[in-house]
Amino acid sequence: MKKSKTPFLQFLKKHPVKLGVVLIVGLIWIFCLPKNLFNAPTSTVLKSREGMMLGARIAKDGQWRFPEQDSVPYRFEQCILNFEDEYFYSHPGFNPISITKALWGNITTKERRGGSTITQQVIRLSRKNQKRTYFEKLIEIFQATRLELREPKKEILNLYATYAPFGGNVVGLETASWRYFGIPSQDLSWGQSAALAVLPNAPSLIFPGKNELILKQKRNRLLKKLLDHSVIDPTTYELAVAEKLPSKPLALPEMAPHLTEKLRRDHPGAQLNSTIKFPLQRQLNAIAKENYDLLRQNEIHNLSILVLDIETREVRAYVGNSPTTAAHDHYVDLIQASRSTGSILKPFLYAAMLDEGTILPNTLVADVPTSVNGYSPQNFDKEFNGAVPASLALARSLNVPAVRMLRKYGLHKFYHQLEKLQQKNMENSADYYGLPIILGGAESSLWDITKAYAGMASTLNFFNTSSSEYRKNEFVNPIYELGKQPEFGAQKFSPEVFGAGAVYHTLKTIEEVNRPNGEENWSFFSDSQPISWKTGTSYGFKDAWAVGVTSKYAVGVWAGNASGEGRPGLTGLQAAAPILFEVFDKLPKAAPFQTPYDALVEAEVCKRSGHLASVFCPKTQQEWIPKNGTRTPVCPYHQPVFLDQSEQFQVNSSCYPLAEIQSENWFVLPPIMEYYYAVKHPEYQSLPPYKNGCLKDGEDLMQFIFPKKKEVILLPKNFKEETNPIIFKLAHRNPETTVYWYLDATYLTSTTTFHEISTLPEPGIHTLTVVDQEGNSLSQPIEIEINSK
Repeated sequence: MKKSKTPFLQFLKKHPVKLGVVLIVGLIWIFCLPKNLFNAPTSTVLKSREGMMLGARIAKDGQWRFPEQDSVPYRFEQCILNFEDEYFYSHPGFNPISITKALWGNITTKERRGGSTITQQVIRLSRKNQKRTYFEKLIEIFQATRLELREPKKEILNLYATYAPFGGNVVGLETASWRYFGIPSQDLSWGQSAALAVLPNAPSLIFPGKNELILKQKRNRLLKKLLDHSVIDPTTYELAVAEKLPSKPLALPEMAPHLTEKLRRDHPGAQLNSTIKFPLQRQLNAIAKENYDLLRQNEIHNLSILVLDIETREVRAYVGNSPTTAAHDHYVDLIQASRSTGSILKPFLYAAMLDEGTILPNTLVADVPTSVNGYSPQNFDKEFNGAVPASLALARSLNVPAVRMLRKYGLHKFYHQLEKLQQKNMENSADYYGLPIILGGAESSLWDITKAYAGMASTLNFFNTSSSEYRKNEFVNPIYELGKQPEFGAQKFSPEVFGAGAVYHTLKTIEEVNRPNGEENWSFFSDSQPISWKTGTSYGFKDAWAVGVTSKYAVGVWAGNASGEGRPGLTGLQAAAPILFEVFDKLPKAAPFQTPYDALVEAEVCKRSGHLASVFCPKTQQEWIPKNGTRTPVCPYHQPVFLDQSEQFQVNSSCYPLAEIQSENWFVLPPIMEYYYAVKHPEYQSLPPYKNGCLKDGEDLMQFIFPKKKEVILLPKNFKEETNPIIFKLAHRNPETTVYWYLDATYLTSTTTFHEISTLPEPGIHTLTVVDQEGNSLSQPIEIEINSK
């Protein structure tokens, strides 16, 4: 016996057309919603790590529309549900009772009621507020039921809170909360939440500052409803109705405008919780404002400050520019801008030479007049020291020793090191920059310079805490997005750039505050924590730098004019360093850097020359030096000297009885170094002269100070178009001797004590010759040209 078919199947069999309609309607219902309900552009929003707003940029369509938040705050949720849709969590997307009441009211009265649920309003917002008709209402209901099936209730409520209008060009709860109350939505009070909950119902009519009485009445009715439904207690109700309404939209915070703009360029329309510490950012903004007020008195209008965490490489504070005016380029982000580096690269050269084993920390380096292919560097004070320890040359930021050290180390090798340090703004070749690269001949940004100093400090920290290992990408880019991790790369036992021993000595050297003459006031900056810091000043006083590190933080400061205009007094020491120390004063104190003994070896070092001690060094000391430091030569300046019994003359076996010769170890510098060194070091003793009749085995008695070897001498003209003479200078170990000067075969003059002459030679190639009274001679070819300009 066959089973009878069900009534439904029988109906479908009898009415196939209706079946088709049902299927079509079902398919339309399933696919009636786009994948992304809203495609409207959103504002770019930057927040601190604490969730406080640092800045925002308006959406492309001119609306203040913040990106969707994670959730809707409880107070606003209760307010909007009691005002708009009490049965939100129980209906399927529409409320038949509300629709029936609204329809009956529209027919029987002149008032118009919508009866729409929050879900329906989300659909209407996504359809860009189509004209309200009964057919449009049916479409909303149709799509609302589909949305209810696709999304959870909490997400639908969040969509409403994100895209509901709140008056003018303010869209969304979070936007309205900041624009009208200046706080995040989770901090809204009951009165504030209620005021915002009633706004989307009539945003064009009820606008803060206008129709205030209507807004207040609606808010208070909603608060009374919350009281009647026991959502709030009587005390909360009384406090809420007493709250003031906003009078006008507030300006959004601009705590880090240049970082906000960077976010807008990199990730337009995104909301980012940054690594910025809000209290520190606020303090640094105040420091920037205070120092800008001081600097602009000298027509210095711009400055920038960057703070990095050494361990995490997170940006802790970002002041891209001073609070200056548009006329002085306040919009320029000077943390990212390319600027001349001045002397700020010198510690990297010092570290590179220590790491390679080219120098030891206190090796004497020459500080004498120098010319390399026509380039003649000058120290800031225009003086020469003859010879200085490499550490002191760095601490005092002497230019001539730095250039000579770079020439010794190798320009191309150093340039390769800068590439490893991620100095991205140096786009030209090493030969393009030449030796002036160490004095500011190239450009970098405060971002790249500060991260390089942070990388050095991190190299040392990591080595001391990781069983003497290094990371491949220690000089990685800083991060400003909370939750992101820098890519430090694999660990290994060899450094990618500098070894820990070289870094340690470099950072300890720049802890010193010794500076050139006239800067003794820097003893004022005594601090309870050790700070390794360096200043830099570009040519023409256009850029002032100060960068410092502790074991916890790296701070970079730049000051100057974005236009490139130089100003007297615009130096790293005077303009940038005071700001640097103010910033460090706001940061937690850090422990000193630990000594990386595994990267050092103990060696006997000559106290006076800083070289490895030779057998002739009278005073030595044990020092911890970088391991490659054992490759450096022994002290070349201490040598045995043979004297007569009176110790007034040098002698040898050809002129003096061997048994009576006295031997003594003597500190001897080359003549040109001695010439300048002896002036600043009264304790220096020149070699005694040779006794008459004694042979001198190739003794280097004299050197030309000017002219230098292979230097083309340009004769300048004065204002009367007359050619000025030039001054030749000579250094002689015995200043009491008489020196005779010759140009080619022509006798010029003689000098005693101060060996300098003024002459005006003809253009061309000549031979300059000097002969002392004992017959010792020195010759050097020179080329003379006349400046035709």
